[in-house]
Amino acid sequence: MKDVTPDALDPDFAADATAGDASTGDGDVRIVTFGCRLNAYESEVIRKRAAEDGLSDAVVFNTCAVTNEAVRQARQAIRKARRERPGARLIVTGCAAQIDPAAFAAMPEVDLILGNAEKSQAGSYAPQVMPPGAEPLRVRVNDIMSVRETAGHLIDGLKDRARAYVEVQNGCDHRCTFCIIPYGRGNSRSAPAGEVVEQVRRLTAEGYREIVLTGVDVTSWGADLPGQPTLGQLVARILKLVPDLPRLRLSSIDAAEIDADLLRCLAEEPRLMPYLHLSLQAGDDMILKRMKRRHLRADALKLVAEVRAVRPDTAFGADLIAGFPTETEAMFENTLRLVEEAGLAFLHVFPFSARPGTPAARMPKVKGDAVKARAARLRAAGDAALARHLAAQVGRTLNGLVERPGVARAEDFTEIAFSGEATVGEVAALRVTSHDGRRVLATVLEAEAA
Repeated sequence: MKDVTPDALDPDFAADATAGDASTGDGDVRIVTFGCRLNAYESEVIRKRAAEDGLSDAVVFNTCAVTNEAVRQARQAIRKARRERPGARLIVTGCAAQIDPAAFAAMPEVDLILGNAEKSQAGSYAPQVMPPGAEPLRVRVNDIMSVRETAGHLIDGLKDRARAYVEVQNGCDHRCTFCIIPYGRGNSRSAPAGEVVEQVRRLTAEGYREIVLTGVDVTSWGADLPGQPTLGQLVARILKLVPDLPRLRLSSIDAAEIDADLLRCLAEEPRLMPYLHLSLQAGDDMILKRMKRRHLRADALKLVAEVRAVRPDTAFGADLIAGFPTETEAMFENTLRLVEEAGLAFLHVFPFSARPGTPAARMPKVKGDAVKARAARLRAAGDAALARHLAAQVGRTLNGLVERPGVARAEDFTEIAFSGEATVGEVAALRVTSHDGRRVLATVLEAEAA
């Protein structure tokens, strides 16, 4: 059984949908993953469930719904898979299937549609036993809002060769006007702290040097648990109870929800990696209000300043949307200036994509050519910001987790291309000599056994 997943370590919902080639040999099962790292994580559950259920000669598409383009890519991949494997069983699941199962049911190529809750349930991929004369259920998608538990306790962690991921939370209680994801993921629900700690302990014992805590709205972790613990308290508990864990990293966080305990961990715990990817979306107060975000421009700048005051080496990334409905040139300029004012180093830029069923889809649109132009300007600002960040690393020695031969990731998320010997999974001391605008170039000084 093979998986196809994104290669990059992308914060959740911070990259356009990606997938590999869906073709494979007869008798094989392939998992094709689109979109966020959380989806890739959950594809590990699908892989295990499919194997337990005895699924064979099939392709499972774990879809994304964050943009129209993500849905288009999924439909295109399904059609391609049917051409290449006419006898295979094609199963569609994930956020796009949860939100609009009828659209996939209308595709003659699709054999089965599973909702986001159903995709991780035992027996979902087993042959259906039906009464004589009855047709198997082709669409099995229930109300995601009725789900009260996260499936995190079912997963040992999505593992690549260097790090492992632990789902601590799923769903979202907020209703940003542009976002369809809550209707695919349901309301926020947290994995209990004890189960998270046990997962981290188990993965650390297996030799993983870095654990990434992931979810849809990670900073809301704990709000639905007894006593309403905070994400910062969970982080502190992990670092205390798993002393052998070298590096703990957070995925994308909401700028409105960083708590005092998390700030304290950043100040006091060097094993908590100094990188925060912020779900900012815009830098103009009126647009933020129309997006129904819970922070304003000043809040974002205050957060960055507070973190840098306690952990000066922290780097920041952000998601930003270009061309949100009603955005004027002056409003866009406020977002553009935020990149430099906040000292952002890593940008994920999205041209606005109207998702049917969201309030933003009914708002007055910005012309398409203006949206594209603004996205290009934001990306250019992001390239310049990254170049500044990389230039500041030249001459420094960075501790890089080796992700694959010749490529490592620094504590602050900087990508490092290096020469010299260091094994995948090691943390190596790397001397930075230059940069190429996308990553720093370095040589190995020292590598420790993982």
